[in-house]
Amino acid sequence: MAVYIVFDVETPNRANDRMSAIGISAVKDHRIVASYATLVNPETHFDTFNTKLTGIDAESVREAPNFAELWQKIGPIMSRGILVAHNAVFDMSVLRQCLRSYGIAWKSTAPYLCTVQIGRRVLPGMKHSLDVMCEYYGIELDHHKADSDSHACAEILLRYMESGVDVSRFVKQYRLT
Repeated sequence: MAVYIVFDVETPNRANDRMSAIGISAVKDHRIVASYATLVNPETHFDTFNTKLTGIDAESVREAPNFAELWQKIGPIMSRGILVAHNAVFDMSVLRQCLRSYGIAWKSTAPYLCTVQIGRRVLPGMKHSLDVMCEYYGIELDHHKADSDSHACAEILLRYMESGVDVSRFVKQYRLT
C-alpha cells in the first residue's frame, strides 16, 4: 500500500520561489495518519497580495525556521511516499526552487500526483479549484491556510480512492534538479 505525502505551500510574493508556510498530511491505508504544519521564514519580501490572501507577513514568520532549517525535519517526511498536491505543478515548483535556493541536494526526480488532474479525468465538466472540490465533497476548508489546504487535498484524494479510482495510474515524475 502506497504512502501519500499530501502538501500545500503558501508563498510570500509573486516570484513563487520561496515558501512562507507548509502543511503536510500523510495518507496511508486509506486514512490520514499524520499532519504537520508550520510557518516558514522565506528570508525575502512579502507582496501585499500574498499577505492579504494568506494572512502571513514578515512579522508572523520572524521566529519561524527558514527552509534549510525546516528541511531537516520535513525532508525525511517528504521522502516517505508519493507527493500529492492540488495543482501540484505549483507546489512542486516552489519546493524545487527552495531546494535550489538553499543548495539542498535531495533527489533528481520525485513521484507525484495532482488532485486537479485526477479530478479533470474522473469528474469532467466541473471546476476543480480547491474550494469547489471541497464544496462538492462536503469537506471543511479554511482556504489559503497551508494546514487546511493540505488536509482538504488529502480528503479529496481519499474520496477519489473511495469511489474506486486507481490513483496509481496518475503518478508522474517531477524533475527537481
